[in-house]
Amino acid sequence: MTKAADLFAGLGGWSTGAQQAGVEVVWAANHWPEAVKWHTANHPRTQHVCQDLHQAQWELVPAHDLLLASPCCQGHSKARGKASGNPQHDASRSTAWAVVSALEFHRPEAGLIENVFEFTTWALYPAWVSAVQALGYQVAPHVVDCADLGVPQHRVRLFLVLTRSKAPLMLQLHRHQHVPASTFLDFSAGKWSPIEKPGRARATLDRVRNGRDRFGDRFIMPYYGKGSGLTGRDINRPIGTITTLDRWALVDGDRMRMLSADEALAAQTFPKDTHRPDNHRLTMHMAGNAVPPLAGRRVIEALQEAA
Repeated sequence: MTKAADLFAGLGGWSTGAQQAGVEVVWAANHWPEAVKWHTANHPRTQHVCQDLHQAQWELVPAHDLLLASPCCQGHSKARGKASGNPQHDASRSTAWAVVSALEFHRPEAGLIENVFEFTTWALYPAWVSAVQALGYQVAPHVVDCADLGVPQHRVRLFLVLTRSKAPLMLQLHRHQHVPASTFLDFSAGKWSPIEKPGRARATLDRVRNGRDRFGDRFIMPYYGKGSGLTGRDINRPIGTITTLDRWALVDGDRMRMLSADEALAAQTFPKDTHRPDNHRLTMHMAGNAVPPLAGRRVIEALQEAA
């Protein structure tokens, strides 16, 4: 496989991983102008389209032998709710059908689809799989913690491997040593504030106290939410999932700050020279939605080895 098309391209995690694996990304699309702007900045040789892929003109897409896609996951994710009858979530779930349309027109050798695991519990998932199979593709689901691929982040995601083979193709994804969060955290940078200050929430102070008891003066903790919320996390292990909003706080002695946008991108394994918005919130949104490039690269390389 030498050429790929990237649907729902975002900041370009799939595209960056593909290029690192030696695959040329010839076409990329997203409905959000800001995403297309920054994907173009990082992949200037790729042909870009800004449009709702329900209205895509597939005949205008260059020939490719690998389809990459990360359909909108918010309608499936536990974090955002997935109840039917919510127009916004129902519309986001329907983006997966663009993958079927793209496959039908171009019939590439293979496709790689990334989403949250809850994608498989979607009421229309069996129909979606049937549509893909009707086009001659086998569907092999892989549930992967990206930390096992060398990404310094525990991020469990579903990778669907679509191949024109006689049986579903299960990839040999080699397990790599976990990379600690300490490799990308910079305790000499960022905007710090005192932990003990007027207005600091009691829950935050409780998290800090519990984290100190377990990990000492330096650790990471969620600023909100569940999971590691009561105990924090050791910086000598991968960080938890990078989300589209500020979630992770660094504690260093009597001071704390939120994870920076550059640290979030590093946790996602984007190269240091990645072009990004100056706006912190916008960068965090794009980073949290992205496929970690290293994970994308290793999945593509495993597909290449198996082909």
